[in-house]
Amino acid sequence: MSTKLPVISGKDFIRLLLLLGFEETRVNGSHHRLKHPDGRVTTVPVHKNDDLPKGLLRKIIREDMELELDDFNRLLTRLKK
Repeated sequence: MSTKLPVISGKDFIRLLLLLGFEETRVNGSHHRLKHPDGRVTTVPVHKNDDLPKGLLRKIIREDMELELDDFNRLLTRLKK
């Protein structure tokens, strides 16, 4: 069974990435570029308070953050407390 993805806005996702040690390196229009000290980079679109599309969120978590979806959900739950 597949892991359920959270519904999260671009603004909230950037806040989460900042808590995880990512730093905002630049903003080009609505696209925020973030980099982690270990070299991982990602781009997150912020369109008002719209939720991130599921496919993009899955791509950022798996490829850019290099996390499994289960690990991400556990981390998100722990950070919300």
